[in-house]
Amino acid sequence: MTCPNCERLQARIRELEAQVARTSETSHQPPSQDQAWKQKQKSERLSGIRSSGGQIGHPGTTLKMSPSPDEVVMLPVTGSCRCGQHWHEVEVHDLLARQVLDLPEVQLHVTEYQAEVKVCPRCHQRQQAAFPGEVRGQVQYGPRFQGLAVYLNVAQFLPFKRVGDVLETLCGQRPSEGTIALHLNLATERLAGFEASLKEALLEEPVLHVDETGSKVKGKLAWVHVISSKQLTLYGHDPHRGSAAIQALGVLPRYGGVLMHDAWLSYFHLCARHALCNAHLLRELRFLHEQLHQDWAGELRTALQGVYHQHKTGTLTPVEQAAFLVRFDTLVEAGLVSNPAAEPVPKHRGRVKQSPGRNLALRCQKHRDKVLRFLYEEGVPFDNNQAERDLRMVCVKRKISGGFRSATGGKNFCRIRSYLSTLQKQGLSIYTGLVSIFQNQILLPHLSSSC
Repeated sequence: MTCPNCERLQARIRELEAQVARTSETSHQPPSQDQAWKQKQKSERLSGIRSSGGQIGHPGTTLKMSPSPDEVVMLPVTGSCRCGQHWHEVEVHDLLARQVLDLPEVQLHVTEYQAEVKVCPRCHQRQQAAFPGEVRGQVQYGPRFQGLAVYLNVAQFLPFKRVGDVLETLCGQRPSEGTIALHLNLATERLAGFEASLKEALLEEPVLHVDETGSKVKGKLAWVHVISSKQLTLYGHDPHRGSAAIQALGVLPRYGGVLMHDAWLSYFHLCARHALCNAHLLRELRFLHEQLHQDWAGELRTALQGVYHQHKTGTLTPVEQAAFLVRFDTLVEAGLVSNPAAEPVPKHRGRVKQSPGRNLALRCQKHRDKVLRFLYEEGVPFDNNQAERDLRMVCVKRKISGGFRSATGGKNFCRIRSYLSTLQKQGLSIYTGLVSIFQNQILLPHLSSSC
């Protein structure tokens, strides 16, 4: 007869081994927490018939010659021919051209405005010409310099000190950290109207992707939230992760379309129609199959990958779809059988902790329509990769320059980053957009759902 204490110890050992074995390939754990020597890049995609790399017939890309070069350097033929004819006496028969693409010397262009001052000879009244509205200080930086400073901080994630290093190296001028902060504040203020219009445009999108990631402020944990589509991106910075932050952003409580997420509980309180990320599901099924040796999880993962591939290529028939749904339900039931409910613990209040396998099977059973919504509704994606791609840049920022010095800094970053990401998705120049902010003639991306 097996000792109950031994069974509990063995179960605890299996649980701890499973925790150690978790990676970003088999759970929600971010790749940054993976052990470098154990990282294995396993794609969830099914192998296709095409080899990796460029395909046969692909035109490729190469440098193109400019039809209007900025400078032409003539290279004359000198000397004499072997017969004695001097080459400078012979007309040019043809010209062969080669071009070198390089940067001009980078230096600040200083424009001095001199306002005339006149005194009336009759009444002695003094009058001066008005300076342009954008020239407010005795000495100030222009919109291109300001745009470059913000670009380095928000687009390339350099901290203030390194922004100063780059600008001093390129331009010979080093702005103070306070000056860079003022540039960010001004850009944020002028983008307030854009952010308000962006929030209204997101409400018209048929599918929205949402996610969140940690972002520290003065060493304390805060959160960056993203709401995005293929053409639009909204970031928000908040000390909370759940409902309070969702309400503060002011978009999702009013949204009635399809909301794609990773089953975070706070999202289920919203009135939108939900769809769950199957990339997360595939990773969790892999963990159950490879680490806990549960065959039902491996079979469900293979079946889900197969039906998605057929759906994506347009080869899924109604009969095959119906057969998959039956198999999905059968395998989920097998998962519940393989992971029976844990017995109540005496004198323990609250819900009893269940095994990862049972929790996953229960989620698939309870949210079956949300997991498989991509099969029923046109335009609903299989996964939440859009939001994860949009958040990836925030994670890169966190690695390069760490957290924020203040909550205002986090909000500034998110509003400007929302503008840059939206421009980039629509093929517009983010540097041109930043310069336009400081010229007070903001380049606005398309915000209609038809763009």
